[in-house]
Amino acid sequence: MGAMTASPGRRVLLAAPRGYCAGVDRAVIAVEKALEQYGAPVYVRHEIVHNKYVVQTLEKKGAIFVERTEEVPPGNIVMFSAHGVAPVVHEEAERGRLATIDATCPLVTKVHKEAVRFANDDYDILLIGHEGHEEVIGTSGEAPDHIQLVDGPDDVAKVEVRDPSKVVWLSQTTLSVDETMETVDALKDKFPQLVSPPSDDICYATQNRQLAVKQMGAEAELVIVVGSRNSSNSKRLVEVAKQAGSREAYLVDFADEIDASWLEGVTTVGVTSGASVPDVLVEEVLEWLSQRGFEDVEIVKAAEESITFSLPKELRRDLREEAASLVAERDGSGTAGA
Repeated sequence: MGAMTASPGRRVLLAAPRGYCAGVDRAVIAVEKALEQYGAPVYVRHEIVHNKYVVQTLEKKGAIFVERTEEVPPGNIVMFSAHGVAPVVHEEAERGRLATIDATCPLVTKVHKEAVRFANDDYDILLIGHEGHEEVIGTSGEAPDHIQLVDGPDDVAKVEVRDPSKVVWLSQTTLSVDETMETVDALKDKFPQLVSPPSDDICYATQNRQLAVKQMGAEAELVIVVGSRNSSNSKRLVEVAKQAGSREAYLVDFADEIDASWLEGVTTVGVTSGASVPDVLVEEVLEWLSQRGFEDVEIVKAAEESITFSLPKELRRDLREEAASLVAERDGSGTAGA
């Protein structure tokens, strides 16, 4: 390669897998399909996925993002984001006479079902996750009386349960594997009879993306993670890169946020992206780097991914008609949920 003489040994390690996971892909396509089928506007409760670019792109197509269900005018269609919602949100939508599309990631739905099952068996449920994150709010809402949040190993000291022989842990799907296990170990020290969920709740995509970054971080002096500030899994990738030995790791939404000074003394740059990031944003970062002599790109492959999820079943129905009839029924007996 000619450029190698001009810039000896400068290379980029590109993580695989990176970017879109199956749950995000499904949620984004669900919004696009809903707009195609039903026309604008389609309301989305909370950012469909935690990525600035994706949200802006969908807004241009006619999606309207709201924080609260009450913001959606009666007779409209509202979609729930990939992070999932608490049961009370479904009730709000029913009261607001809205047709709903649930784009919750199936892996998050699985955690919700586990929460309900353990609550029915009267367990204390310790949910490992970050306070205020949408996924945590949704899962907690499935069994608020049984669930308490444990935000990292430092939180373990203040956890109290009714019966130490009936305790189970669950977790937010987008945490780092190491961080979760550290918290689990601390909980097991305190509650030796702690039950683990039937399957590890950390999602396959989170795990695979972290694996690739671990391999990369050992060799790259700088790791650039493409992702948004409010994306939990993207922030974890930055932490994992640093723990793996990378001198510096930064989170950027777009290539133009990269600071050229980060490249000083750097010969190997690692690049990856969070689970809600379209690859076009990564390509722009690679282009930015190649203009600065980092033209040699090697793929760091940590896993094969072939998982796909089918689209939300509500997209097979005429939701505009359903929404209209919900409003019409207001004058009747109000049995909109029937």
